[in-house]
Amino acid sequence: MTYVVGLTGGIGSGKSAAAQVFEELGATLIDTDAIAHALTAPGGAAIEPIRTAFGADYITAEGALARSRMRELVFADAAGKRLLEAILHPLIRARSSELVRAARGPYVILMVPLLIESGDYRGRCQRILVVDCPEGLQLARVMTRSGIAAAQARAIMATQVTRAARLAAGDDVIDNSLDPAHLRRQVEALHLRYLQLAAAGG
Repeated sequence: MTYVVGLTGGIGSGKSAAAQVFEELGATLIDTDAIAHALTAPGGAAIEPIRTAFGADYITAEGALARSRMRELVFADAAGKRLLEAILHPLIRARSSELVRAARGPYVILMVPLLIESGDYRGRCQRILVVDCPEGLQLARVMTRSGIAAAQARAIMATQVTRAARLAAGDDVIDNSLDPAHLRRQVEALHLRYLQLAAAGG
C-alpha cells in the first residue's frame, strides 16, 4: 500500500513551499487545490453539477466556475457552502485516490488545506504533517499575498479549525516562522523519516 502523508496548515502557513521541497526530494505531490481547479475549469467534471445546483450565473462565458462570485456566496451562505462541498469533495476524493494509486514516488504528500476539517483524514493518511506559523505572521502573509484587508483575511482564517486543533491533530509539525532555509532543513529531516516509514510499511 502506498504510504501517504497528509500535509495541511492554515492559509498563509506555507504549505505549498513545504510541499515543493518534498517534491524536489522525490516524493509524489498530490495537491487537492489543483484538483479542485481542474474540476472547475472549462470542461471539468464539476461544472455541470454546479450549473444545475447554482444556476448559469455561477459559470463564466468560457465555461469555468465564476470563482469570485462563488466565493462571495459561500462566505455569506452556509447552506450554499455545504452544497458546493457536496459536489466537489467526492470528486476531489475520487481523483486524489486515483493519483495515490498511480504514484511512483517512495511516498505521497497529499496536500489538503482543510484536511483536519474533513473528518476522516485518519482513514486516508498514515501520518499527518502540519505546517505552522504564528497567527500574526499568517495574517500578514495572507494580506500581502492576496492584497486583501485584515478583516477579510481574518474572516478566511475563522472558517478554518483553530491553530491549536491543527497542532493537536498533527503527528509532525514544521515551524515555518523563519526563512526558507529553516523550512528546507525540517523538510529534509522529515523526508528521511518518511522514507524509512514507507520502507517499513508504516
